[in-house]
Amino acid sequence: MKRIYLYFKERTEKGEFTSRGIQILFFWGLGLFSTIWFLVRVIPKPSRASYPCMQTAAPLMSAFVMYLLSFTGVWVSLRQLREAFRNRKVVVGVFAFAGFCFFGALMLVENSTDMLAQTFLPTREPRMAWGKNNPVGEAKGIYPGRVVWTHAPGAATWKKGEGFWFEDRWNNQADADWLLNQSLLSLTGEKKEKAAWKSLFIYFNQQHDKGQRGYKKGERIAIKINQNNTFSHEDCEQLNASPHLTLALLRSLVNDGGVPQEQITVFDASRFITKALYDKCHAEFPGVVYLDNEGGNGRTQSTYTADAIPYSTDNGRLARGLANCALEADYLINMALLKGHGGQGVTLCAKNWYGVTDINRDFRKNQHNNFNLDRGGKPRYMTFTDYIAHKDLGQKTMLFLIDGLYGSEKVNGVPSGKWKMSPFNGDWPCSLLASQDPVAIDAVGIDFLSAEFPRMADVDYCDMYLVEAALADRPLSTTFYDPERDGTGVGSLGVLEHWNNPEEKKYSRNMGKDIGIELLYLHK
Repeated sequence: MKRIYLYFKERTEKGEFTSRGIQILFFWGLGLFSTIWFLVRVIPKPSRASYPCMQTAAPLMSAFVMYLLSFTGVWVSLRQLREAFRNRKVVVGVFAFAGFCFFGALMLVENSTDMLAQTFLPTREPRMAWGKNNPVGEAKGIYPGRVVWTHAPGAATWKKGEGFWFEDRWNNQADADWLLNQSLLSLTGEKKEKAAWKSLFIYFNQQHDKGQRGYKKGERIAIKINQNNTFSHEDCEQLNASPHLTLALLRSLVNDGGVPQEQITVFDASRFITKALYDKCHAEFPGVVYLDNEGGNGRTQSTYTADAIPYSTDNGRLARGLANCALEADYLINMALLKGHGGQGVTLCAKNWYGVTDINRDFRKNQHNNFNLDRGGKPRYMTFTDYIAHKDLGQKTMLFLIDGLYGSEKVNGVPSGKWKMSPFNGDWPCSLLASQDPVAIDAVGIDFLSAEFPRMADVDYCDMYLVEAALADRPLSTTFYDPERDGTGVGSLGVLEHWNNPEEKKYSRNMGKDIGIELLYLHK
């Protein structure tokens, strides 16, 4: 059901369903199918209503049923109003007119699917596999467990329906530069970006038994961005990596980090580097390698090494090759997006590594084995944990970033809407998250997304891969995590906990403890 829904949703967003007849057929067909399927599944066993697939069908069913009721209500009200007018029955006429207004308003409501889903499915706090302020795992970083949250109101100002979200008129480059600058300084405790980069390189090299040294001439850095919603080199309206934050990162890495342009690769090996991002970054940094799945138009085409990630356990037909740009790099930077994702619940730093594997750029042809959580919260092997643990993915990463300029409830489409929670208060989040701890940063990302979008698809237990990662040396699933299959297991991959509540957003280190996560907030 979910695949059918996403299939038609994608084509609708691309404008492929322009015929009125097709739209009517699509509405009635999917509405009837959702209603029948929901009733057949849930009536025999009511507990199935909480299943992710049923939660996908429920809004469609609700909107369809309410449409039928409202249409019937309008028709009946008009008949009663006509009879009352003919027979001069004032009281009946008043009630008929009120009914006509009520049912007519229902038919005209925009975004009725979301509205009616809220009516039929009461809001509750999403269930997580791990508790609040209950830290587990080994914190990573110069300041262990630190996640920096920088917030620059006004950095993103897109108005839906007016051009593309990534256009210069909607995005402030100076604010993007500030977000990156302050993130680096706060993450390292340094006062200058040059010193901050040096500290990041030194910490990484120390952790990898390379001595207390910074960046060395000739070393390569690859930046994995998220271009999942691209279909060619042409721009599209869907949410992908921000050209402005990507440029801010390149400016800092080259001008302050001292890394030559030619030693940097910006890539998404499974998708496309689109025009807006390429033109903006290439104009200022033409020596950087821009690598994508197809190549051409100034981009380099990705190549792969087969069986570079055999996984800790039999993972079916999931892609096992890895892009050579990641294998050949000395350092990686993971620049993910703040988005929900059907099936997995969220797409943050850990899932961003999927785009390094030799998957097909047509998502329908790819396997997604062990991405999804257990519906009941039962521990299980998780592929994302293998990505974090792999020597050429998570363990080669010196900096984790989550682009939250816009953020979105859903993986596809344009940014889903401005955020209600404090301190955004009806504005775009205009934020950037940064950390050296791959578990901590995704935990914070999950807290933001699940608090803002409690109805997000498959949100329950979406932190399961982080529980496995924090306890990778003794996971609850009893999996022996060894993604290279070399017989060497891994230790804890980072620290996990959830904040106390969405208002205070406090983790253990914010409460004066010396364990857990520290969320450091900077506001422009």
